[in-house]
Formats: sequence, C-alpha cells, structure tokens
Amino acid sequence: MSQVLSQVLSQQMRLEQRLTPQLIQSMAVLQKPVADLETYIAEALESNPALEAEGPPADTAEGRRPGRHPRTQPPDDEGTRFARLERYSREYELDWAERPPVRALRVQSSGERDAKVDAMANTAGRAVSLNEYLSDQWSLVEHADPVARQAGLAIINHIDPDGCLRVRLDEISRTTRPSLPLEALEVALRGVQQLDPPGVGARDMVECLLLQLDALPGDNTIEKTLVRNHLDDLARNRLPAIAKATGFTVGEINEALRAMRSTLHLHPGLQIGDRPVPTIRPDVIVEYAETGGGVTVRLARGNLPALRISDEVLALAKSRGNGKETRDFARKHVEAAGALIDAVAFRSHRLLDVARAIVEKQREFFELGPQGLKVLRMSDLAAELECDPSTISRTVADKYMQTPRGVFPLRYFFTGGTETGDGETTSWDSVKVRVRDLIDGEDRKAPLKDDQIAAKLSAEGIDISRRTVAKYRQQLNIPSARHRREF
Repeated sequence: MSQVLSQVLSQQMRLEQRLTPQLIQSMAVLQKPVADLETYIAEALESNPALEAEGPPADTAEGRRPGRHPRTQPPDDEGTRFARLERYSREYELDWAERPPVRALRVQSSGERDAKVDAMANTAGRAVSLNEYLSDQWSLVEHADPVARQAGLAIINHIDPDGCLRVRLDEISRTTRPSLPLEALEVALRGVQQLDPPGVGARDMVECLLLQLDALPGDNTIEKTLVRNHLDDLARNRLPAIAKATGFTVGEINEALRAMRSTLHLHPGLQIGDRPVPTIRPDVIVEYAETGGGVTVRLARGNLPALRISDEVLALAKSRGNGKETRDFARKHVEAAGALIDAVAFRSHRLLDVARAIVEKQREFFELGPQGLKVLRMSDLAAELECDPSTISRTVADKYMQTPRGVFPLRYFFTGGTETGDGETTSWDSVKVRVRDLIDGEDRKAPLKDDQIAAKLSAEGIDISRRTVAKYRQQLNIPSARHRREF
C-alpha cells in the first residue's frame, strides 16, 4: 500500500473570542479593591510619563503647571545647582570658610506642622511579642547559676504565640547548643510558669487552666476539681452526673462554670501584644437620602486621582519633527495611559451599576435587616445588566459596601433561597436569622431540638429539613440542644 503526502489550500470561516491586552488589564482593574487600585495607579504614575494625575495647582515657586506630575520636570544638572549656590552666596555675602563650625542650628518655626513628622509620630509602634515579654521578666528573676538562666530562655524560645509549650523538655535538651541538663529545664519550667500572663508555659489544657486557677485569689476547690476530673463531662453538659460524682450541687457547679468562663483563657499568650486586624475600606457607600424616602448609592472615591494624558507626551507622539524612535516611545506610553484610564472608568461604571442593582433588589434589607434579604443570583443580575456572570463575580470580588446597618461584602447580598407556602421567595440568610430567633426565644430548661425547629419553620411555610437546620445552627456557632440545656 502506498502513502501519498499532499498539501491542499482551503478557506474557512470561524468565530473565536480572543483576549486583548487591554481587555485583560480591564478585567484585572475591575477585580481590584480600592486600596489595591490606589497602589496600582501610583505605580503607573511613576512608570508611565504619559499618565498624569489631575490635582490642585502646584506651588509657583517650583514652576509646575496644575496637574503636572513632578516626574515630568527636567532635573537640574550639577552645574546649575552650583551656579545657583554661588549666586546666593554673592547676593547674601556668605563666606562659609570664615565662619566657625555650627554644632546646633535652632530654626524658628513658621507655625506650620511638618506632615512627615506628624505621620511618623502617629505611626503605631511595633507590638511587643510574647517571647520578648517573657524574656524581660525572666531577666529580672534571680537565678542560682547561669545554666538556670539559659534553661529558662531556651524554654521561652520554644513557647508558641498562644502561650503553650508543645515541645518536650528532652527534645529542648537535645537540640540546644550547648546541651542543657533535663533537670535544669524542669526547674526552669516551673519558674517560667510563674511569669505573667498566668497559664503561660503549660503543656496541655488542664495544666493551663490549673496554673491560672492557682494565680487567682480565694478558694477555687470546685473549679480545680472540675478541671482535673470532669472536663469531658463539662463539654457534654452532664452537670447532674458531675454533681453525683463530686457531691457539689448543680448550682455550685453552674457558679463555678460562670467564674471559669469569665476569668480563664485557653490561649493566655494571645493577651500579649496586638493582633493584626485587616483594614476594610468600602468601595460603595449607601446612605439614607436627605429628602427621605429611599437611599443613595455612590462610590467611595478614597485617594483615587482623576487621570489624564500628558499634553507634552501626546505632542511628542504626534509631532513629525521628532525621530521615529521618539514618536514610537511616546505613542506606546500614550496608548498604555489611555488603556488604564479606560479600565478605571469601566470599573467605576460597572461597580456603580452593580451596586445600584443590588440596592434595588435588596431594598427590604435596608428596612428590616438580614431577615429582609431576597433571593439574588449573579446569573440573574448578569442577564439584567447584559454581561457575563464572571464579570459580576469580578466586580464584587473583595469589595465592601458601607450601609446604615454596617459594612458588608458585596457577595453577602447574593444568596440562594427557597419558596414559601404563599409563593414568595426567602433567602437562606433570612432562614438563618429565623433559626437564631427561635433558639433565642426557647425555654433553656427544655431547648428546641433540630427537628422541632424544622417543624416550626414548616408551620411558617418554610420547607426545610432537620439536617439543614443542624447545618445552619453550626454555621451560627450555636451548640446542640443537649449543650444548651440549663439545669
């Protein structure tokens, strides 16, 4: 059998979608929250000479036109600076060679505060870590010999940020250089466990709680008995069984539990130092209208400047008198600046359209709260705004809305739901609110079980299963009926 290779020319028509660099940049800008967008624009202003930020008129002493970016000013060369210094010396008859050295110069204040100095003064200092906090205390303790001091520091260096020691002493002895005796580490551990905060250096939860109880004043016999022998029964809310085993009354056990919950910490080390809290900046602000009868929706401008293309660079791109290399350089930066300006404008318009649509669909939320949330899906909103659901997803990603009821992620307003008996739809979040309300109003001596909550919701027209009630209860961090029961 013979095989023949041949080449044939043919024409084909097909429709395909390709992502241009401008479209990729537009989608990336659309997805950025306001803080990231500010950083992105600042970097673009520094790297692109064709991009300018419109702002207030600059100081005339610097000779800048309003809105001109400082980077576009030609820098002074070394000769110009020396010539200016020499001119100043002649005009003011300054002869620095004949003057004695000045050790300190007292400057008269003009009454204006230095913004940089104020910013440095208002900057929060670095928080003291638990390791530093314990090391400072250990340095003040009198030690019998240097080995005891080194043993304590070795233990402190192995304590986790929550205050627990999860490394065995024999392992610390083996890995420390020079090696420390195990007996010295055991003695040092007892000393470290006396440091502040109480409970630090504990090797398990029982030891942590007992160390804190030892540091408390008064008689804590009941609390220590519960911690040593009945933690599992406490977790299962078996108070009658504990009362039978210990001889304490249920009332005494309840009182001890309340005292333990208010004074003891499972992670004592977290009391030292400030925990970093992520900053949330809203992209959309919803306020009640001043005239009444509705709300207004606007974008939080923040520090975003109004962008424009530099006239000088645009003239370089159009001028025939410049070389081709200069024109191409200017044209490339003008196109990049225009693409960024268009992307920022598209983000603003799309975000405002989506925010207004959310407020219109979830109007009852602003009147009633979370129980007023309606079913809203991204696909439905995308069909209404004539865009792809992925565009809606990018628009609301990592963005927040400030409302009279608090600050919420934009994704919070998109929720599924179910249909009630009268044909209306209700969101799952409103069902969660109803579950919490039923539990808050229950009899603590006979709390509602999950199937009883499901039956009550079904009587209100909300068809929901017991397993769904259990799932929502866990999401709300509400314990089961057995653990909610009060004796």
